[in-house]
Amino acid sequence: MTTDDRPRPATPLLDRIAGPADLKGLSDRELRQVADELRTDTIWAVSQTGGHLGAGLGVVELTVGLHAVFDTPRDKLIWDVSHQCYPHKILTGRRDRMLTLRKKDGLSGFTKRSESPYDPFGAAHSSTSISAALGFAMGRELGAPNNGDAIAVIGDGALSGGMAYEALNHAGHLGKRLIVILNDNEMSIAPPVGAMSSYLSRLYAGAPFQEFKAAAKGAVGFLPPPFQEGARRAKEMLKGMTVGGTLFEELGFSYVGPIDGHDIEQVLAILRTVKVRATGPILIHAITQKGKGFRPAEGRADKGHATGKFDMITGEQAKAASNAPSYTKVYAQNLIREAQDDDRIVAITAAMPDGTGLNLFAERFPNRCFDVGIAEQHGVTFCAGLAASGMKPFCTIYSTFLQRGYDQVVHDVALQNLSVRFAIDRAGLVGADGATHAGSFDVAYLSNLPNFTVMAAADEAELCHMVATAAAHDDGPIAFRFPRGEGVGVEMPERGEPLEIGRGRMIHEGARVAILSFGARLTEVREAAERLQARGIDPTIADARFAKPLDREMILGLARDHEALITIEEGAVGGFGSHVAQLLSDEGVFDQGLRFRSMVLPDAFIDQGGPADMYAKAGLNAEDIEARVLSLLDVEMLGKRA
Repeated sequence: MTTDDRPRPATPLLDRIAGPADLKGLSDRELRQVADELRTDTIWAVSQTGGHLGAGLGVVELTVGLHAVFDTPRDKLIWDVSHQCYPHKILTGRRDRMLTLRKKDGLSGFTKRSESPYDPFGAAHSSTSISAALGFAMGRELGAPNNGDAIAVIGDGALSGGMAYEALNHAGHLGKRLIVILNDNEMSIAPPVGAMSSYLSRLYAGAPFQEFKAAAKGAVGFLPPPFQEGARRAKEMLKGMTVGGTLFEELGFSYVGPIDGHDIEQVLAILRTVKVRATGPILIHAITQKGKGFRPAEGRADKGHATGKFDMITGEQAKAASNAPSYTKVYAQNLIREAQDDDRIVAITAAMPDGTGLNLFAERFPNRCFDVGIAEQHGVTFCAGLAASGMKPFCTIYSTFLQRGYDQVVHDVALQNLSVRFAIDRAGLVGADGATHAGSFDVAYLSNLPNFTVMAAADEAELCHMVATAAAHDDGPIAFRFPRGEGVGVEMPERGEPLEIGRGRMIHEGARVAILSFGARLTEVREAAERLQARGIDPTIADARFAKPLDREMILGLARDHEALITIEEGAVGGFGSHVAQLLSDEGVFDQGLRFRSMVLPDAFIDQGGPADMYAKAGLNAEDIEARVLSLLDVEMLGKRA
């Protein structure tokens, strides 16, 4: 039986839940049944669509408890990162759309304000929830309408991000009612790193866990009726459950825990007590298991963080065949090769060792690979310090996450002209993760910085050369970008060779119009050229390789020898094409009548879909390039002016 053949499991009680209000009249025993059915339904849905599985399975009981006890959407429930939001979506009126998850025009894989009133704050990057919840709490205090409690659910991995501490510090200072739930599963995407992970382990290792569990269940009896006695005893219980002298208390929070996040009676008891008694900021420390209840996920190293479609009995994933290696693997293999010959090369990632391929590097060079946690700001400046010490750091971060460390890129790296190598994975549009993870802006935000060298790989062979180029470059910061997924199947070099800085390459010499490509759209440019050749138009094709410094000689030559020039890139306006236009303007080329166009990503955030669909929406596929050339040359297309 294939993944698509398995029927939806029977969920008789969950079938009666159209929204959180339907949970209010259920008994605790029935809420436990809802949780069990919700876990099963989540597994089935993700088996059909693929997506983030493990995080959601870890918060099923918390999700049921929060919606049963609090009054969402008036009470604002904010999920940090929101990988774990699938059970939340099922309970908040979106169950009938779960099979559209992460597809074009379907449900987002994350919380999204425009999707539902139950998603008060969108997220896909880490460590933002406490700041946002504090904003809602202060809005409530200042009279903003329809604002009740503000509840942030944040994982222990997200506590490696400094922004979470900034928010905790501010919340403790303000002293207003705010509920933070620390979902502690000893796991984010990769095993957590840092002193905070060890600290949390000591907190729950030293607690009388089983005794506490029994006491917490008794909290149900502390609540009204009668209210007065119940409230008094609940207050005493909270005091007794607090582990004295915790970091969170020093920051101004009342600390409760640790509790068993999979014991729904305990979860409900604590949430009900906190709802009645909390006056200032309070942190509930819940111990959970990522991937809980699905043995194949529990047994995986990443606990089923992200998965393709799979068989919900065996967990076996459906995989598409590919003859080309992934860009990420090519990067890792070539970095290992360079590091074998240069012991100054070190690799740094921010909580994404598997996603960036640095798990392979760490196996070979464990003492020269550093996972800084979800802390891009620290990671960038850590690399700057390594570079200043004489090492050769490769700062390996997705494009969308490097944005989080931009001030450090400017102030700590570029300003000091330190030779940090930025390996930027997931450049361009990324498919099912949508706008939150798109690598749209790095060309623009790096190319305008003094001292920077910026490259983009057109294919996997070019990536080999760019790794070698970065390893050999000791004259300031250098960045190279490459897309998600498999390469295009080109012949691979035995070893990458350093490129001449600022020198592009000619791919094909034609006439009339030149197409200057920067990055991985070169394959689409070649296809567009074939279409145009069938129309009698033979465009010149060039691969810029560098957005900074530009190959002035090649670009000015293309402008001189052609009546039209088009640049194309997988980036926002202000990037490569803008720099080319600036060069042409400075050199007076436009005064001679050159027709120039720049094809970039549109000035909009593009929702998730298949990569081809996303690039079609962006207008950067082969047919779009063909149409732009025909328009520029004033040639009719399919009987109509293009």
